[in-house]
Amino acid sequence: MKIQMVDLKGQYEKIKEEINSEIQKVIDSTAFINGPKVQEFASNLSNYLEGVKVIPCANGTDALQIALMALGLKPGDEVILPVHTYVATAEVIALLRLEPVFVDVDPDFFTINVNQIEEKISSKTKAIVPVHLYGQCADMEEIMKIALKYKLFIIEDTAQAIGATYTFSDERTATAGTIGDIGTTSFFPSKNLGCYGDGGAMFIGDSELAKIAKMIANHGQSIKYHHDIIGCNSRLDSIQAAILDVKLKYLDEYSLARQKAADNYNELLQHIEKIRIPQVAKYSSHVYHQYTIVLDEKVNRNELQNFLKEKGIPTMIYYPVPLYKQKAYIKDAGGTFPVTEKLSKTVLSLPIHTEITREEQEFIVSSIRDFLFG
Repeated sequence: MKIQMVDLKGQYEKIKEEINSEIQKVIDSTAFINGPKVQEFASNLSNYLEGVKVIPCANGTDALQIALMALGLKPGDEVILPVHTYVATAEVIALLRLEPVFVDVDPDFFTINVNQIEEKISSKTKAIVPVHLYGQCADMEEIMKIALKYKLFIIEDTAQAIGATYTFSDERTATAGTIGDIGTTSFFPSKNLGCYGDGGAMFIGDSELAKIAKMIANHGQSIKYHHDIIGCNSRLDSIQAAILDVKLKYLDEYSLARQKAADNYNELLQHIEKIRIPQVAKYSSHVYHQYTIVLDEKVNRNELQNFLKEKGIPTMIYYPVPLYKQKAYIKDAGGTFPVTEKLSKTVLSLPIHTEITREEQEFIVSSIRDFLFG
């Protein structure tokens, strides 16, 4: 049995006619850059996100960088972020000559530990970047309280959790990426809402801030050849927008498919010693961009990976080297991070996608049992 970590082809086959038709329309129009389809997709995604302004851009990393630029942060300003995340979150902070300040993550949900944020705040702190990791939200209600207390900006990195729902203590709900000052996302092909190339977007409720972000993404101009602020060139291609507009209609269906697959894994794995299944926070739904288990420290993860690989089962480690141990960021670490240290040695993400079958999952779990217990 050959199993895919992400089955983009299988997903495409189900919507092939719609995708091909929309791509052809863009080709026929020859409006490849900033064409009508980009604005149509942005409008439809805005409706999905309950009305926040959507600013498309070239990729998720650009979305984070433009967000920081739009908020007017200056070199030397400090930005707090979780240390257990993809490098892009820290990378854009450093590129703008801001100072990344790392915080360890919650041992149950792997998102930023809200109880450790305040101790990292200084007079230079200007923003917090919570990362909604693996498919569920960070504890945004508590983070927003801290931000209000210290007058900090919030940029939500929701590249792994688009479509997830956050529930406040008063039972109000909000979609991931719409709670802070700016939400950002990636449309990398493997994301829950992914295109067939690169793409990204920002979600902004404040109309003036949205205008600034849009200008920055377009060379700092709102009128052609009139550059009012320093910007960059970051565009979502019309063809990618057309693809995303089709897939947006299926996003909730995709989320349900991933949740069903996660339920299957939970059922099959929950009584296996030496494995901890993903925990779901009471304040967030989980859309399972990744299904990430935690292995007992006595389990040889590399040997398990190789064993599964020989059976045609791919796995991934998100993330094997913590940010504070990356050469580029060692000088910025400022402390110890025991939870992240442990996770970097014990997490393992299993195949999960919209097309995975129960039979495939049973084979995966049976193979894990074979490795653990012979």
